[in-house]
Amino acid sequence: QVQLVESGGGLVQPGGSLRLSCAASGSISNIYDMGWYRQAPGKQRELVARITIGGNTNYADSVKGRFTISRDNVKKALYLQMNSLKPEDTAVYYCTADIASTRGIITNYWGQGTQVTVSS
Repeated sequence: QVQLVESGGGLVQPGGSLRLSCAASGSISNIYDMGWYRQAPGKQRELVARITIGGNTNYADSVKGRFTISRDNVKKALYLQMNSLKPEDTAVYYCTADIASTRGIITNYWGQGTQVTVSS
C-alpha cells in the first residue's frame, strides 16, 4: 500500500515562512511527477507547483518568486518552501505523486492534506 504523508503546516504571520514536507512510503518502484495543490474554504483545489522526475518545475503565478518546490528521490520526499506568506495562501495543502508500484503499475496518489494558516 502506497501512502503520501504531509507535514509542516501550521499558523504563521504574514511575511513568514513555512516548509512543507511529503513522504512517500510503501511498495514503490519509481516516482514520476510530484506536486503540491491547495484548497481554500469555498474554493476549488488549485495547482501550487509541480516538479518532474528530472527536476523541471512549474508554479502558479500567485506563488512565483515566493515558493520553491524540490524533491529528494532517494528519500522519496517532496518539499515546498514557502516564503513571504500572505493571508491568501491560507488553505489545506495536498501532496500528489504519480507512483509506479513494484508491479509496474502507475497510479496517482494524494496525501491527506496539511493546514496552512497565514494570519496576524
